Amino acid sequence: MKASLFITCIADLMYADVGKSMVRVLKRNGVDLDFPEGQTCCGQPAFSSGYYKETAVVAKKVIEVFEKSERVVMPSGSCAAMIHHGYPTLFDNDPKWKKRAEEFVAKTYEFSQFIVDVLGIQDVGATFNKKVTYHSSCHMTRLLGVEEQPKILLKNVKGIDFIELPFAFDCCGFGGTFSMKMKDISAEIVDEKVDHIIATGAEVLAGSDLTCLMNISGRLSRRGSRIKVMHVAQVLDQGGGKNAF
Repeated sequence: MKASLFITCIADLMYADVGKSMVRVLKRNGVDLDFPEGQTCCGQPAFSSGYYKETAVVAKKVIEVFEKSERVVMPSGSCAAMIHHGYPTLFDNDPKWKKRAEEFVAKTYEFSQFIVDVLGIQDVGATFNKKVTYHSSCHMTRLLGVEEQPKILLKNVKGIDFIELPFAFDCCGFGGTFSMKMKDISAEIVDEKVDHIIATGAEVLAGSDLTCLMNISGRLSRRGSRIKVMHVAQVLDQGGGKNAF
């Protein structure tokens, strides 16, 4: 099966290892993966701030870059949700671009969604002898509708001790610009999230949105916690016969 990697801004600039893990996992499971040049931000920051005209320019660029791709997979439920819900809305008054946006939506998937729903795989052959809990990010669950796929994959990792996170669907407090505009409220929300994570006794917190993981990781660090924060792709890359890049 052929697919194109949409790396997203945060992975590209701050979490390159997540991209590498994603590539290894997909290739080990039979995906012929390519990386179209010219890809850029999905446009979510501008969209969330109300700059719809500017977002439309970015969206057109993204659609054009991936137009020849058979399928598109990304390590971010939030960015995938932006594409699925934001892109068609941007072009409500432009039938030509709305059609192109809808065609792009139809072939675009979040990482775990792609593995479970498209590849039909629930066990990628990983081994990870750790206690792991999972944070369900807001956009991925509430907008994209992807809830169980990452947990299915994690629970099938050999050696893993999967622990359900209390109030897993509660926000981590990041919310993009919300965390900067409402920093005091954001801090209270992430503190509550961290309390629940620590209470599980987990050694690792896994998630599918890097901005959430970045926010939670920062708070865990400030609280002196030794819990390691990992993207689902990094967990699935463990014990699977890594190849050095």
